[in-house]
Amino acid sequence: MKNFLLLSNIVLAIAIAILFYLHFSTCKKCSVPAASASARKQGGNFKIAYFDLDSVETSFEYYKQLSKNFGSLEQQKRNELATKKETYIAKVKEYQARGQAMSQAELAAAQQDISQREKDYSQDEQEKSQELQEENFKMLQDVKKKIEDYLMEYNKDKTYSFIISNSADIVYYKDSAYDITKDLVKGLNELYKAKK
Repeated sequence: MKNFLLLSNIVLAIAIAILFYLHFSTCKKCSVPAASASARKQGGNFKIAYFDLDSVETSFEYYKQLSKNFGSLEQQKRNELATKKETYIAKVKEYQARGQAMSQAELAAAQQDISQREKDYSQDEQEKSQELQEENFKMLQDVKKKIEDYLMEYNKDKTYSFIISNSADIVYYKDSAYDITKDLVKGLNELYKAKK
């Protein structure tokens, strides 16, 4: 889901940039709308900056801390499920050991107990998986918001028309002159340390 949202945002940003470029580069006789006064103020410069999201994920201290916390939460949930599964398996073995000595009523009760335990385990597994997905989504949204807020401040002088995330699947060519990854990581880490 994370990759899908990121991919769709990147595709949309690139599509908008391409349409914008095509519109203004091929339409020589078109009048410039009043809403593009900022574009005229920049003297027709149209720059797109990018940052490498992988580098941000490996270098942004806040993201690393969130990932560590998420990993701990994921391990905790796995341990809880493992304990529940071990209890289930122990109960099945207990019933199997008593198998021949059990009456029909005890056998029916054992089968019902096993079935209920299996159902409970499956439901618990789904709930924990859903909780982890929601927590991961919240974490990614939080990081995305911090990046967006920082980039608004970073680009307050309107140097760039677009700032996009670099993805190997989307960007086929990039000029390293417009790579702002180091600035982004440095600024994000400074903000994170200041808020600590």
